[in-house]
Amino acid sequence: MHLSFNRKPILRIDGGLVMLEEYPVLSEQDVKDLSLCLLTKDQQEKFSAQRDIDLAFNYQDKARFRSNIYLQMGKVASAFRYIPSKIRTIEELELPAILHQFAQATQGFFLVVGPSGHGKSTALAAMVDEVNHNRFDHIITIEDPVEYLFEQDKCIIDQREVGIDVLDFRRGLRSVFREDADVIMIGEMRDPETISTAITAAETGHLIFSTLHTNTASQTIDRIIDSFPPYQQPQIRSQLSSTLLGVLSRRLIPSTQGGMINAVELLIVNSAIRNLIREGKIHQIDMIIDTSSEEGMISLNRSLADLVTRELISAENAELYSTSPAELRLLLGR
Repeated sequence: MHLSFNRKPILRIDGGLVMLEEYPVLSEQDVKDLSLCLLTKDQQEKFSAQRDIDLAFNYQDKARFRSNIYLQMGKVASAFRYIPSKIRTIEELELPAILHQFAQATQGFFLVVGPSGHGKSTALAAMVDEVNHNRFDHIITIEDPVEYLFEQDKCIIDQREVGIDVLDFRRGLRSVFREDADVIMIGEMRDPETISTAITAAETGHLIFSTLHTNTASQTIDRIIDSFPPYQQPQIRSQLSSTLLGVLSRRLIPSTQGGMINAVELLIVNSAIRNLIREGKIHQIDMIIDTSSEEGMISLNRSLADLVTRELISAENAELYSTSPAELRLLLGR
């Protein structure tokens, strides 16, 4: 939901914006009152200082939202994202069944990537909850803000919110070494120190789940390596080659049958991928993904082509979401 002055409230439904015609136009004061009433005194001071703020809140234990309140043209505006109370499973999200194997790992590094708003947090929550229901482990999440609320089953789950429970991602991640964690979920890897500490945690016997705002698996690996100065990159390539388990890239695409549907790319790190990372030949990873479907790997274009063939999405939408439209047209015989 989007609130902005001189407009009616607007919802994003199935990827498109829909104005709520039955509601009145919001004044500048309406938006300010509706948005700022959610903030504590500390959050109001933070908002005044930095001009925007991220937070999550519950509405009467009926619904949970992640919100960003910000200024535009000197006036308050806000966006609210609904977070379902029930964490859906891998099957309910129609994600590849092989993801169950990653949730069984005892150590390593698994990433969920994709554009903003395409279900990274939802997929990550499904994998963490899979661990929760099947293993006796200690799970620590570090999030900004805490989104999905996990209900402890077999696992102990501690959810730490940046700014409330811990100062920042880096401090929170360093502290898990003293907190006897088995599984760590990092809401987002934002800087080289957080990335480096996460990789070290994966090396030292932890299972790490996290997200990045990248489009493909190969781009994700490049982004991680390029975030470090040149003299550190050989070491990071070596560490990443030995700890990375896989990368899931997710897209939510309007379905011809209504609603949204998954298209995915899935990288499963095998010996060939480890060698390419170690040797810095990241550009060859896409070819390995494309030719390793028998191992469970999925290329984004093949996922899109399959959805078009099954008439679940239009060819036009498939091209919009493809990172290589020309190759997709060849797959579709166009």
